[in-house]
Amino acid sequence: MRWFRRPRREDEVHDPRTPWPRQEVPEDPEAAAAAFWERWFELLPEINAALGDREPQRVENELASAVAGVHPDLHFSLERGQRAIYALVVSGQEDPALRPYTDAWRRAAPEEDAIWEYHDSVPPVPDPTDVTVNLGAHRIRLGDFRVAATVSDGLVDVEVYHPRLAELDEASRSALTFLPLDATLGERLAGERLRRVEAAEAEPGESMSLLELRDLVRGLGGAN
Repeated sequence: MRWFRRPRREDEVHDPRTPWPRQEVPEDPEAAAAAFWERWFELLPEINAALGDREPQRVENELASAVAGVHPDLHFSLERGQRAIYALVVSGQEDPALRPYTDAWRRAAPEEDAIWEYHDSVPPVPDPTDVTVNLGAHRIRLGDFRVAATVSDGLVDVEVYHPRLAELDEASRSALTFLPLDATLGERLAGERLRRVEAAEAEPGESMSLLELRDLVRGLGGAN
């Protein structure tokens, strides 16, 4: 997965003592969403060509600017789809303040077709145990993760274990504690149902696989 943020303009001379100017937040999420989709269709031939050539960076700047027009704090990625060839994911990373903008963006989205599907949060990977993450010199199989889950009041506390987490620096270890959970549950369900998440130094007792965790969490209160 490659996440994009709006790039800085290289032609601007900026005083390093002051912060970069923040883009204005649209007052009307619906109008901002409509403007995005109008721009999306203008860019679509170029986007399809860039992805067909495996050069998504060719459209990164234009698409990042269009997403920032919906809200400057949104992130996006171009993925392989589950129902279509490609997927466009626009995420507020489960920030409640951004939900009106992602909701409006999704409501205004076109019908999915054989080429494109659209998601307003990071969707789960169909089988996370098939995924291998490359992190520097390390190749980490998500299928080797084991988790222990404690359920209370419909929420889940999770201990995450992988035999190679101890080899990683703190930032990488933190990222790889959460990544398998988002891949397994999807960003929205993880945000709704997971309460405390921590890395375990040894495999917890009564641990389970990521797919077993998915079944457990989806079974809480009719979660999907």
